[in-house]
Amino acid sequence: MSEASQREMPFWHRVYQGEPRWPVSLVVLTVIGLQWTLPSELNVANARLICGVEALLLIVVNVLNPSHISSREVWPRRLNLLQLVIMTAANFVSIVHLINELVNRHVNDARELLITGGSIWLTNVVVYALWYWEFDRGGPGARAEARYHVPDFMFPQMSDPDLAAPHWAASFFDYLYLSFTNSSAFSPTDVMPLTLWAKGLMLIQSLTSLLVVALVIARAVNILH
Repeated sequence: MSEASQREMPFWHRVYQGEPRWPVSLVVLTVIGLQWTLPSELNVANARLICGVEALLLIVVNVLNPSHISSREVWPRRLNLLQLVIMTAANFVSIVHLINELVNRHVNDARELLITGGSIWLTNVVVYALWYWEFDRGGPGARAEARYHVPDFMFPQMSDPDLAAPHWAASFFDYLYLSFTNSSAFSPTDVMPLTLWAKGLMLIQSLTSLLVVALVIARAVNILH
């Protein structure tokens, strides 16, 4: 890259050390635990086997790439994506089962409903956070190597260097915050989606979150009254 081209690049487009893997692994482990403890009527078929596969993939990824995430590690990323697809499918099935239970009035315990509904909602938050984290500017490894200078999400720190620390870079927690606010506010807050896939994924997340929250709260209120 020429010196002139480097000057044209935004300040956040730079090479930095990849993210540590353990925070992401800890969050994924939490999601596996939430899926494991869901009631059978709300869970995917063979839930224990599915959770076992997810846990095995998590172990293999951490063995292959235990420290900082790099795009040079091809198989850890592929296994991460496989794990994410399985987690997403399992949670989608749980959402469908939950909606079916609520619509057909099979749930009569408000406390259990709030706990299980909250568990599914929280899993949904983490799953979408992982999708955003895995694909924004090519994923965590590509971001660390500054491969793509056009972002899929615009964080406030990227629009004004005065808002960012000297060596700021988006981490998994930033995407988790993005996913949480999108699930609770049902719209972008301070992080804006720029590309079509980012807008589409945020739209789907808002829709599913709205369905879960609205139906769970409505049914819980109905039970309490």
